[in-house]
Amino acid sequence: MSCPICKKPVAKGYAPFCSKRCADLDLWRWLNGAYSVPCDEELPEEIEGSDQRPEGRGTRH
Repeated sequence: MSCPICKKPVAKGYAPFCSKRCADLDLWRWLNGAYSVPCDEELPEEIEGSDQRPEGRGTRH
């Protein structure tokens, strides 16, 4: 198995990466939108009632 970033052999402590650097680079790419997970269906623009609270469960101050 090889590191998906640089293709070097995988290091036990950083699997599936070879080093902390490659693991951090992969995380940076996810956080900055370089990767995405495909979705088969579109999400609705609004979910009805998503901002409503169930009765009897108001916010406590």
